[in-house]
Formats: sequence, structure tokens, C-alpha cells
Amino acid sequence: MVVPLSKLHCLLKRAQMVLLCLGIAYLMAGSILLLQRSTIRAPQPNLPSLPPLLSLVAPPPALGRAGMGMRARSRWAAVQTISGGGAKASQSWPSSRSLRVQHLHRRWFHSLLPESPEQKVSQHRNSRHKGTYIGCFLHNASDRALGGTMLYDLRKMTSSLCQDTCSESGYQFAGLEYGAECHCGNRISSPPAPEEDCSLVCRGERGSPCGGVGRLSIYKVEEQLPGHRKFRNIQHRGCFNLTNSIISTFPVHSFQPNLTTHSCIETCTDKEFPLAVVKKPHCFCTWTSSLFNINRHSDKQQCAEGSAQNRTEGSASTAEAEPDHYQVYHTPVLDSRCKERMFLPQKSSSLVALSSFPGAGNTWVRHLIELLTGYYTGSFYFDGSLYNRGFKGEKDYWKSGRSICVKTHESGQKEIEMFDSAILLIRNPYRSLIAEFNRKCAGHLGHATEAQWDSKEWPEFVSGYAPWWASHALSWLKFGRHLVVVHYEELRKALLPQLRLIAAFLNVTITEERLLCAQSNQDGHFKRPGAQQTSFDPFTPDMRRIIDSFIVTVDQALQSRNFSRIPEEYLPR
Repeated sequence: MVVPLSKLHCLLKRAQMVLLCLGIAYLMAGSILLLQRSTIRAPQPNLPSLPPLLSLVAPPPALGRAGMGMRARSRWAAVQTISGGGAKASQSWPSSRSLRVQHLHRRWFHSLLPESPEQKVSQHRNSRHKGTYIGCFLHNASDRALGGTMLYDLRKMTSSLCQDTCSESGYQFAGLEYGAECHCGNRISSPPAPEEDCSLVCRGERGSPCGGVGRLSIYKVEEQLPGHRKFRNIQHRGCFNLTNSIISTFPVHSFQPNLTTHSCIETCTDKEFPLAVVKKPHCFCTWTSSLFNINRHSDKQQCAEGSAQNRTEGSASTAEAEPDHYQVYHTPVLDSRCKERMFLPQKSSSLVALSSFPGAGNTWVRHLIELLTGYYTGSFYFDGSLYNRGFKGEKDYWKSGRSICVKTHESGQKEIEMFDSAILLIRNPYRSLIAEFNRKCAGHLGHATEAQWDSKEWPEFVSGYAPWWASHALSWLKFGRHLVVVHYEELRKALLPQLRLIAAFLNVTITEERLLCAQSNQDGHFKRPGAQQTSFDPFTPDMRRIIDSFIVTVDQALQSRNFSRIPEEYLPR
């Protein structure tokens, strides 16, 4: 009996060893497979043989709504060192390797996920598009097909979205690249490429050609009758007194007997110039420059008088005219210098916060700061929807020192003292609460429905968030080391003076061209469209009584610290 038990005991020991070895082998095999799937393989020189780009999946719902005191970086933070390095190195890679470099860059950019058969699009495309599909064109460092503005949407890009964006910005052509990027322009400046090179589908729709590696799928947007095109981001720069020698340097001059302001803006937009200079019947197009400094503009009445005198005299030659006043407008065309953004060339040892209560316009101010300085802004959180719309600092570690400032909504003493200085952005709490409730219900660009306003969620939201609005400002005023206070409403009213204040606080030297960039493209493509108003006042008398008391408390705290008091529109004093 002893012998069989001994044999059984030995057998069990051997079985344990075998199972242990099998477990180790299984773990090693899994590790090897994971490494193989995450390894970036150098593409072959011949473009058609390149593997398709990998798509960036939507972040988990908890990350998509990150913010409000929650550090939602999770596994997405694990790739921040890769993405950061790629973004920086891509600026100095030789142009001879640009195509291979772009392919490697896009592989990490699209998250290194397994290849999906749906990423290839059939050459027989039967999908319907708003405009006319032109074809596939080269688009790399040396040959850029379209040189206008750009729009990112890595989750929901469609050919219609791209075409609408380009049309509203005054462009005639829309080009899609990498399945997620939209480029606009009024002329195609590169040679065509083989159709099979544009083999990626759009992230927001299947069956639509959406470019490839260094390739654009270009559409001609829907034609509109002259004078009927609607443009966005048109800004009146002012009335300027210009001499003949200055006027003669403008690259485009058009004489139109029936000239209107709209037709001149349309002419300059078609020719991809950011400024339209008007003095009927003359239209000039030019680039932004210090000639149009906001401090140099004249009284608009002088432009009106000059225009009336010009019509009376019927002059048709600028060469014979004396120095005169001209109306200057920003067209929807974004100056190429405005698109240049990068991380700080040298890591900063000082962390600057851009702190605000949720819904106070933090994202909008980040957009302005990036236009103004040319540097990316970072974030204490990771918001995938903002990263998808071009805020590349979202994926960078907030303490890396590579961003000009870092977005945060935190209001605890420990979190505040992590920063060396801060821009404290304050907005009317009534507007902030409405904006944040819209974001919670419908995202950064949506609006809450009337049913949501009528639900019990709204009173609960106000009871929890209204005290936070006050405690956020009071905490930063108490624990912040070096502060500058910016009121959202003052920024809207006096953009350039407030931007100069922010630039001085950030210790950044800015040019007049950069100020013009920020002013002419101040709204960008992310701002919540329209001002959809509810058909009722969502604030009850009890809510207003509580919120008004918070406003008075914050106003007194600002006054005690010698900061500018809150605007009177918050609460009549």
C-alpha cells in the first residue's frame, strides 16, 4: 500500500512542475505577443505596401467627461512619453524621410491598435457626398496640396463635416487625411497620387475616402452663387489711413464698379489672403502685418466720409489718389503663421496653472493662448474630445514642463500649491453653470434639452456646483502663490489688452502678427455654436438668492487682495 501512495505522490509533484512550466510558458508567450503588437515596424520604401494606419479608439466614457476634480489619465497617460517625443522630433526630421517619418508618427498617434479590415475602402466607392470628389493628391512637407486651415476630429470626422467646415471658412476645396484630419484651400498645389494611396476611411463614416499617409482625398465643395456664400470668423479690423506707397505693395488689387464689402472679402478669401482692404470701388488683398496695429486705426467716420467723397469724384486710379482711409477686414483665411504650434523648446521649471471653475471658458482661453504664443497648453486631466480637436497638450504629462500653462479645475490647497503661479479665470456664475450643465448633458459643443432642464438633475446640479464656484475662486485667492485674475467678460470686451496682460504674466514676447492671429481666429472650430436659449429662466428665486450671496463674497475677496472686482453685470451694486 505504501508503494502505490509513494508513486502517486511523485506523480502529483511532477504534475505540479508541469503545470508551473506551462503557466510560465503561457505568460511568456502572451508577453511576446504583446510586444510584437506594440512594436513599430519601419515601413517599406514603397508606399502601396505600407500597412494601413491604426485607428484611435474612443476613450472610455469616464475619460470622455474627465474634469471636475478627477484625474482621468488612466492607461492613456502611459503613451504620453511616446506621443510627446514624436511631436517634438517630427519638426526636425529630414524631408527625404518625411513619408516614412509621417507613417511612424501616425502609428503612435492612432494608438497602435490591431488592424481592422474596415480601414480599407473599396476602390468602387458608391457613397454619396455633398460635393464633388476630385481625387487623391500628394500632401507632405515638400508638396502640400491645400494650404488653408486644418481641423482635427479623430472620432467623428466625415467628408460632410470637412466640407461644411471649409465652406464656412471660405474655401472651395476640402481634403481629408489619415481618416481624421481636414484640410482646406482654394487651390490644389501638388500633383495627383495613385487612387489606391487614399485607402483609409473616415472615422465618422464608412465607405468614404479619407486620404492616406501623406495623401489627401480632395473634394470640391458645393458651388454657391457669388455674393451668397456665408463666411465665419470675419472680423472688422478698423479704419486705417494708408499711403499710396503702402497700397502699391499689396499683392492683389481688384477694381469693381459695384464693389461691396462682401464681394471684396470673397475675392480675398478665394485668393487665400487673410486681410481685405476696401475703398470702393477698389479692393486690395494682403497679409497681416504691423501696418494694421489696432492702435493705429482711425475713426470709422473718416472711412465713411472718404467713401462718399470717392463715389462723388468717381476716381478709378489709386495712383492718382491722395493718402486716404481704408476699411480693413479679416477674412476667414487663417494666416499660415497662426498654425505653427509646438511644445516649449526647453522644459520650464515653473508650473503655471490656467485655473477656472468648469464652464468658465477655460478651453476658449487655451485656444487664445496657443494662438498668441505658438505653444501648446497642457491639462491636469485627459479629455479625449479636446485632444481630438487639436489640443495636443492633453496627452502630455501635466508636470512635464513642456506646456506654456496647464488647465485645472482643482481647488484644494494641496493641488493649488503644486503650481508656482496661476491665471485665475472667473466668469459670471449664472453663465458658468449653464455652460457646464450643457457640457455634462451634450458635450463641449452641445446644448441640454428642455426635458433635462426640467428634470431634478438641474436643481441638484446647482446646489452642488454653485458653492464650488465660490470656493474655487476663494481657495485660489487664499493659497495661490502668484496670481493674475482675468474676467471672462472683460476678455470678450477688450480682447487685445487682456491678451497682452496674459502674455506679460507668462513672460512671453509676442509679435503684432500673433495678436492679429488671436483676434482674427478667436472663436476657432470648437466653440459651442450659437447661443441656444432656454424658453424659460432655469434659475428659481431661491437659486438666485444663494448664487448672489456667493457673488458678493467673491467680490469682497477680490477687493481685499487688490484685484479687479467682478463686473457689475454679475450683480448690480
